[in-house]
Amino acid sequence: DNSSELIPNCRACRRQAREQSGEGDHHEGLSSDEELTPTELEEFQKSKDNVLEDSRKIFEDVHADFCDIRKILLKFQEWKEKFPDSYCDAYISFCLPKLLNPLIRVQLISWNPLEQTFTELEEMPWFKAIEEFSDAGNVSES
Repeated sequence: DNSSELIPNCRACRRQAREQSGEGDHHEGLSSDEELTPTELEEFQKSKDNVLEDSRKIFEDVHADFCDIRKILLKFQEWKEKFPDSYCDAYISFCLPKLLNPLIRVQLISWNPLEQTFTELEEMPWFKAIEEFSDAGNVSES
């Protein structure tokens, strides 16, 4: 396997190219292996924009009561309060993660925890809705 030999050679080539071009803003120890060219960045941004645009269309033909996590959880909360035996027999606590998964995934498409201005998961509306639902369940059970 020559890959371990190639990495130092690639670094040496990049270092030599930087020295010849006079680039002085490189900090030794920081990898440039993953740096993208402007063309690659533009293609990535176009692809990302297309994905985000498509994700906005996913639930556009769904009734508002069935694409809002808070409204869905309110329906389940009503069921739990009015018919606790039926709710328990249906194993709803096991079904909710599978039911809410697509809705949460759509909301996380644009989330990037590596950005400086990212939103913490605990601050997202879907997380707060689930947390409120869980807290409401604990109060009624106790």
